[in-house]
Amino acid sequence: MLIEDPHLGVERAGQMGHRGAVAHGQMYLERRHRECSLSRVVASFPLPWVDRQRSVTRSELLRRSLFFFDSVTSMGQKQATMSATPPPPLDWDSLQKEALEILRGYIQIPSVNPPADTTQTAAFLQKILEAKGLSPQLYSSGPVNRNLLARLPGRDPSRKPLLLLNHMDVVPVDAARWKTPPFAATVADGFVWGRGTFDMKGLGIQQLMALLALKRAGIVPPRTILFLATADEESGGHHGARWMIEHHWEELDPEYVLDEGGFGTRDLFLSPKLVFTVQVGDKQPFWLRLRTTGRPGHGSIPTKKDAPAVLLRALLRILERKEVDQPPAVVEAMISRVGAPLAPHPFTESIQRNSIALTSLLAGVGTPPKINVIPSVAEATLDCRLLPGVDPDEFLSSIRALVADLPVTIELANDLVAPTPPSPWDTPLFGAIERTIAAHYPDAVVSPLLSTGFTDARHFRQKGAVAYGFQPVILDHETAWSAHSDSERIPVAEFQRGIRLLFDLLQEEF
Repeated sequence: MLIEDPHLGVERAGQMGHRGAVAHGQMYLERRHRECSLSRVVASFPLPWVDRQRSVTRSELLRRSLFFFDSVTSMGQKQATMSATPPPPLDWDSLQKEALEILRGYIQIPSVNPPADTTQTAAFLQKILEAKGLSPQLYSSGPVNRNLLARLPGRDPSRKPLLLLNHMDVVPVDAARWKTPPFAATVADGFVWGRGTFDMKGLGIQQLMALLALKRAGIVPPRTILFLATADEESGGHHGARWMIEHHWEELDPEYVLDEGGFGTRDLFLSPKLVFTVQVGDKQPFWLRLRTTGRPGHGSIPTKKDAPAVLLRALLRILERKEVDQPPAVVEAMISRVGAPLAPHPFTESIQRNSIALTSLLAGVGTPPKINVIPSVAEATLDCRLLPGVDPDEFLSSIRALVADLPVTIELANDLVAPTPPSPWDTPLFGAIERTIAAHYPDAVVSPLLSTGFTDARHFRQKGAVAYGFQPVILDHETAWSAHSDSERIPVAEFQRGIRLLFDLLQEEF
């Protein structure tokens, strides 16, 4: 059955028979009736009478009222069930084996971006959630783009939710360069190999299984937990996180977000300590396209004004630009907490300065290009990543000034998102992460992290949510940097162990 939200194509589909469809439809109508009735009641309340201590919007009151009705119904059903058969203790060995099989099945569904077709991955997650007693919703944001949202009610409706955020799409593959088929989810040498294992279907299933473990154990978390799987993080979230924020913010509105980004490592610092990093912010992507034109002609008669030659001179000036190290506060906090300097590595160098990478060159006439023809046009792209606080306009002006005497145009090649400062790392959730890690790894240090890449968390930071990147696994640097490569993988033991850590974190008070 398919239920469409008149607002923007919300899908709630299920492979159910006639009775199931009728029952589901009745439940939907009953909830809509409650919403409409409560809306009228709430609208009649004078807001100062509702809460004289602080301002409460009618939408907030409606949210709490719906929470109350759903919680009372759920508690009544749970009480009747518990009086007869209390939930059995969790069998972690069985749950971890189940998680591995679910991860393998998830990886075996290609959800390559473009086009970010997540119809099958969303249906896969939906089926699992519904089988465990939850009621996920599907949201259509494009012809083949689906987003999925599930909710586990918490004890305190006055607290905004914690959002477990993950994306279902993966980057393309060059299958010929893989030692194992990229979508076979091969288990070998202690790893699961395949596209998306680390970025980020692995964490998505860890979040899913931790949520289901709470449900299975009959544990009601301190605050409501949302599970959001989005469609196209790898292309900027236009049909994923950004779309959900633009069209369904009232159904999200989290105080905290847990996304990808941080993990346990012994390689990031010049120290033997185990350090769990929690991503609090990222560098801003600032992509540039350079283009120059020149005199076309025969390859035997070159000039300094030939388009490829001009472009080459411009690129050399830009790439040889001296970037001064200006470590932001988060990098200083990393060094201070661990008590050791950063290890020399391209990653640690990048988080201390603006970076510029040459990512493509395009010139030539014909396919393949004729060697003896000088083309009239040459193009290149640069992937620039800016530190927090850097003004994009000033940065672009400085780049253009380097080549002002050359016939080169430089244009922005991506949608520029307003810079957002990192989330603070003195919050109750950060403290809860520290306590949970200490219980599992007493000698570990927890540190904030600045990421060189960007994640969907930045869109939630712009809305005022505290957003962290945290995956509860310990990785060596080769595994950590295998994302997007032809050897992408995740350690089986770490993947399974991390579910228990995340399960414990979701029960913490924060």
